Amino acid sequence: MSMKIGITCYPTYGGSGVVATELGKELAKRGHEVHFISYAVPMRLNGFIKNVFYHEVEMAQYPLFEFPLYTTALASKMIDVAQFEYLDLLHVHYAIPHATSAYLAREILGRDRLKIVTTLHGTDITLVGLEPSYLPVMKFSIEQSDGVTAVSRFLREKTLTNYGINKSIEVIPNFVDVKLYRRGNGEAIRKVIAPKGERVLVHVSNFRAVKRVTDVIRIFDVVRKSVPSKLVLVGDGPDRSVCEKLCHDLGIDHEVRFLGKQTNLVEIHSASDLFLMPSQSESFGLSALEAMACEVPVVSSSVGGLPELVVHGETGYIAEIGDIDRMARYAIDLLRNEEKRLRFAEAGRRRAVEQFNSEKIVDQYETYYRTVLGK
Repeated sequence: MSMKIGITCYPTYGGSGVVATELGKELAKRGHEVHFISYAVPMRLNGFIKNVFYHEVEMAQYPLFEFPLYTTALASKMIDVAQFEYLDLLHVHYAIPHATSAYLAREILGRDRLKIVTTLHGTDITLVGLEPSYLPVMKFSIEQSDGVTAVSRFLREKTLTNYGINKSIEVIPNFVDVKLYRRGNGEAIRKVIAPKGERVLVHVSNFRAVKRVTDVIRIFDVVRKSVPSKLVLVGDGPDRSVCEKLCHDLGIDHEVRFLGKQTNLVEIHSASDLFLMPSQSESFGLSALEAMACEVPVVSSSVGGLPELVVHGETGYIAEIGDIDRMARYAIDLLRNEEKRLRFAEAGRRRAVEQFNSEKIVDQYETYYRTVLGK
């Protein structure tokens, strides 16, 4: 039986928005009616898709209000869409403010009229939730949701333990479309990036401090002295200028390419030999999964949900946060030993297909929705 599902996420460049958008698209393919509710069109929601609709949250400007009242504006739009489109449930990604807005909408409409599923992605718990002023609202919004999921076992345990959440949390990991994310012919890009046959290392993120992109650059600086190589940095954010300055200070400007935000990551991964993710906090590591699906081994930190994704010594290597030398040694080991690197690459692809493919994970979401709805 098909469902009518409202999805709210941040439309910006980041894992939670990507997962929410791809989930909505996959659900629409299965015949469900999906309504995205946000202040802007989600980045990956491009082109016409049958059964997918977008509703923009309008922000009224009044001299009395110094700051936009997004939480209430979002709740109002959720109410409108739920009433006029007869939604069965709202699936909100990120606890604050989305779960709070969904709670308001449900209470106004009536608990028997609408159900709420909240998915925790990490930053809402590990960063935003640490703010004392937000904690009571976050805890309340999660506990008042009809269903709660987390993208890793790490995140579920952290949520339950650190915040005293009295709520059952289902672990449903992030996923990747393995039919789309598969290694192609990256030779054209390689000729541009590495014209002399150098190895290509890649990193994808939103360039926030928690991603430790400066560590990526320092790891590369060690690697390039042993293995001729180039570094590709994809994404943009607060730390980009700091990273550009570091490259200049190290004298490796000509070895590093800043590509900014990109939508077609498959082509870039298909031209890459190794993916670096030395994050300080990573509740899952979606960009690492996308790299694995494209047969790119991963060298990462051992934080959060990464050990649940990257199998040390099989699909990549993990090391302690900030251990630049060890990560560099791991990278050099793989780049010097092509047979081992290819073995890791194939294992990463196999793990993505068997454990994290979109069909398997979307099945889990469909089952969970029906449990919440009592169907």
